Amino acid sequence: MSLIHIVLFSPKIPNNTGNIIRLCANTGAQLHLIKPLGFELDDTKLKRAGLDYHEYANLQVHEDWASAKAVLQATGVSRFVAMTTKFSRPFYDYDFGLDGQSDACGVAVVFGSETDGLPDDVRADIGADNWLRLPMLPQSRSLNLANSVSICLYEVWRQLGFVGDVGQSVGYHKPTSR
Repeated sequence: MSLIHIVLFSPKIPNNTGNIIRLCANTGAQLHLIKPLGFELDDTKLKRAGLDYHEYANLQVHEDWASAKAVLQATGVSRFVAMTTKFSRPFYDYDFGLDGQSDACGVAVVFGSETDGLPDDVRADIGADNWLRLPMLPQSRSLNLANSVSICLYEVWRQLGFVGDVGQSVGYHKPTSR
């Protein structure tokens, strides 16, 4: 069972989603796509960006936000956060520790599409206390979706103690200073 769920609301660019599929496969996060999608799931750009990780990713497609939220809640997700630049608080001030109940709870990090962001009704449903933004310079509008998901997923996973990582880097030795 995944503790971390990445939710993409109406993603438009297959390369971004393919990269996110690969990211989720490598971290154990579950990926949820909410229709309408800006591409077909057999799109060659999607497959190329995800390389051969599609078979290792846990991916679900949902018709709308309500059905996605119901499935997430049924799987134990107790916390939803919306990544948005609108009236939000800093991402790094948020505690994803799940109050020490990581075996029974999960978190869903919800991202809007590359062109439109999250719809107002989805943000309202998640609640303004859970609207988060990544830091960036004031003249900037947004970050690439795949990059944003990467940043957020690894921070949430870090806060949860990198659950599931068993140190696959056998043979890696920390460099010593001379």
